[in-house]
Amino acid sequence: MAVDIAVLGATGSIGTQTLDVVRQCLPNVRVRVLTGYGNLPKLAELIREFKPDMVCVKDEGTTRELEGFNLGPNRPEVVSGDDGLVHCAAENRSSIVVNALTGKAGLAPTLAAIRAGKDIALANKESLVTAGALIMTEAKKKGVRVTPIDSEHSAIWQCLQGNEGNEIEKIILTASGGPFRTWPFEQIENATAKDALKHPNWFMGPKITIDSATLMNKGLEYIEALWLFGVKPEQVEIVVHPQSIIHSMVQFTDGSVMAQMGLPDMRLPILYALTAPKRVRNDFPRMDFLSHNTLTFEKPDEERFPCLALAKKAITMGGTAPAVMNAVNEWAVGQFLQGKIKFYDISAIINHALKEYTVKPLNRADDVWEAEKWAGELVETCQL
Repeated sequence: MAVDIAVLGATGSIGTQTLDVVRQCLPNVRVRVLTGYGNLPKLAELIREFKPDMVCVKDEGTTRELEGFNLGPNRPEVVSGDDGLVHCAAENRSSIVVNALTGKAGLAPTLAAIRAGKDIALANKESLVTAGALIMTEAKKKGVRVTPIDSEHSAIWQCLQGNEGNEIEKIILTASGGPFRTWPFEQIENATAKDALKHPNWFMGPKITIDSATLMNKGLEYIEALWLFGVKPEQVEIVVHPQSIIHSMVQFTDGSVMAQMGLPDMRLPILYALTAPKRVRNDFPRMDFLSHNTLTFEKPDEERFPCLALAKKAITMGGTAPAVMNAVNEWAVGQFLQGKIKFYDISAIINHALKEYTVKPLNRADDVWEAEKWAGELVETCQL
């Protein structure tokens, strides 16, 4: 059966791998919508290959720039900006929206797609971090499915297949530990962006790779798991698993633990998000247990990686606190990537923001955007 999809963030890491999955494994999938901001030559190439009906770019200037590329004989409608992203997410020719956007920009398109009755394959964890209650409530109301693309949440979801009605005792969320897992505090303190971008197991975009180095990525995934699976904070345990073979586990009330395992390859959770519960044959590399015969686990060190503790603090504060934490982290990561602040300044700025912020209730998307505006005004006055 043919399926029409929209890919938001098509030129990024997850978007690129999503289109690779479509190319290799899903001949009946039609790509109706593509969005891309930073790589116009690549976006033009994708337009020629997939012939989408609609494309979104950064702004009107970028629209004119895109027109200068060879887009092939079937030229798509081109929209731009945040309004364009929302329009693309709600576009009525696609039935599944793959949200591979980075950062807080992903929330409005997620809500727009759900309200338009579309299933969401979600890689934009910030949507759930900042507005998980709104998203899951809207999805239930509209009867749409939110399927996770993150390897960890996909693993949990897969472990739960066939276990409907069996009570979860706890979720065991695994973390690679990032590039600084074995570094002492003094060495981490002077780490550069170049050091932090050397992830040991995964190929990802720069923002998520820095989040992995600080362990904020695991903090965001911790919050995401609470909303996706309806569990309490005390039911989520984080363990560092440097080999990244077990992607996460579920322990049931009888003590049994189910784990989902595989090589570190994001194409697997992407494929499952688009086809579940069906599993589609593919030619991806297979797991060889004789080559990967050592699996180890450690407790995360929240003193060397305080961003993980700050994410837990934000969800405990509740309301709009996670939105503030996420917005400040996004800004600080950008500053670190530009060499303007040091590694531990990221957590220091987030901690300062959470101390200064008065939490507001989260009842609508505007509450998130007001919290993000507050965070933006705060970081403009940061003195480091």
